[in-house]
Amino acid sequence: MINRVVLIGRLTRDVELRYTQSGVAVGTFSLAVNRQFTNSNGDREADFINCVIWRKSAENFANFTGKGALVAVEGRLQTRNYENSAGQRVYVTEVVVDNFSLLESKSESERRRAQNGSSNGGNDFGNGGFNNQSAGNVDPFASANQNNQNNNNQAQSNGNDSTNPFAAGNGDSIDISDDDLPF
Repeated sequence: MINRVVLIGRLTRDVELRYTQSGVAVGTFSLAVNRQFTNSNGDREADFINCVIWRKSAENFANFTGKGALVAVEGRLQTRNYENSAGQRVYVTEVVVDNFSLLESKSESERRRAQNGSSNGGNDFGNGGFNNQSAGNVDPFASANQNNQNNNNQAQSNGNDSTNPFAAGNGDSIDISDDDLPF
């Protein structure tokens, strides 16, 4: 039997870290994952997938990520059920995370939070899906194609390729500090 799930997406909220009565850390979060196709309006939609992570991995994940962080998770799909206070049976399907990878640098994450923090709470999962470009003029209600066109125009007007963080405009090598590493 095979039950493996691999997802790449953005956190829709900060990880909710709690501890069991025996002291085991457990983190719960939701991941926004863009669909590969567009709807009838030409907009790309996202699925919001519930995930749970346990023990030291949960503590590390909660410490190094936050709302809007781009992450990859690997785990297994699990379905459980319980009876709520009203006596109804509730079914929950979630990804139990075994491994994760941080897909953006600490400085990029902090810069994105500073840009989006006060304007819309960091939620950039609008109709156009989430955008991983580093442009300040992204309209969250525009289609993905409109946002990409705006980003390309901005990159051309700046005279450099803002979509590729590794492209050096003048042929120099790239200097990466320890603060830019996700570990």
